[in-house]
Amino acid sequence: MEEVRASSAWVASRSSHVVVDSSGIEKVVETIRGSIPKIEWDFEGIHYFDNGPLTVQYLFVLDALNFCFWPDKDLSYDHLASGLKAAVQNDTSVFDADRLQKCTGPQLRELLKWPRPLPLEDERIRLLHEVGFELERSFGGKAANIVESCGKSAANLVALIARHFPGFRDHSIYKGHQVFLYKRAQIFAADLWGAFKGQGYGEFSDIGSVTIFADYIVPAVLRQLGVLKYSSTLASIIEANSEIGSGSEEEVELRACSVYAVEKMRELIKIKSGKQVLSVELDLWLWSFGIQSPSLQHHRTLSIYY
Repeated sequence: MEEVRASSAWVASRSSHVVVDSSGIEKVVETIRGSIPKIEWDFEGIHYFDNGPLTVQYLFVLDALNFCFWPDKDLSYDHLASGLKAAVQNDTSVFDADRLQKCTGPQLRELLKWPRPLPLEDERIRLLHEVGFELERSFGGKAANIVESCGKSAANLVALIARHFPGFRDHSIYKGHQVFLYKRAQIFAADLWGAFKGQGYGEFSDIGSVTIFADYIVPAVLRQLGVLKYSSTLASIIEANSEIGSGSEEEVELRACSVYAVEKMRELIKIKSGKQVLSVELDLWLWSFGIQSPSLQHHRTLSIYY
């Protein structure tokens, strides 16, 4: 995750479409006064949880598919999480590695009770096959074995996932420099931590190393809060609901500057209040703030990474 922080700071220092506003950060930090509203990880009861390895398997499949809902205006993360929850409650073998390798688009739709093709459905199926194949080849078919081999380190877990599962390698090239964001690999660690309440499969000695999860919602919320400023051109593109290319300068800046801005918020909260706030907690707060703002306009990029 230090690579995520360092490369995001590098982008922020050279960004021309997105600017991190220090005065905006100060205002937000002053408003929350070192105490962000407590947001429970599963605040809507949409996730499967049995306190065991099946929960880990469920969360890994969930985070393999956790991207790009916006092309279907009726689809959301909640549909994915609750649909997979119902599927595993109905059949505890549904996410076995051999079955993941054979899953088809229509089968996934049936699991989710979704009436039409999913956005980037072929990519979702490809990633399920990849997860099933590599789990079977290297981890005895069980995502719990990945977690058990990381030595209670979130950083080790993210590195292990990125090494074994190409679909989680959330990298970009920006002005000739490699940028690391690892949204879905990091959110898997955070989901484990939240679901298991920092115990068992969710115990990580370094959960503070996890950054925010650079997606669509967080940049839009940070802009609304005055933390991010967009160029007039970028603002116009977003307001027109036009697509922004995956890996473009604008898209990388939106995501990297969000990571950098929240790291600055964390630092300032600690300086002003003496309190250590986790990026995971800030992300939950920003994301819940965003999904409760129906008028929030986010950027639109077709991507498997978020």
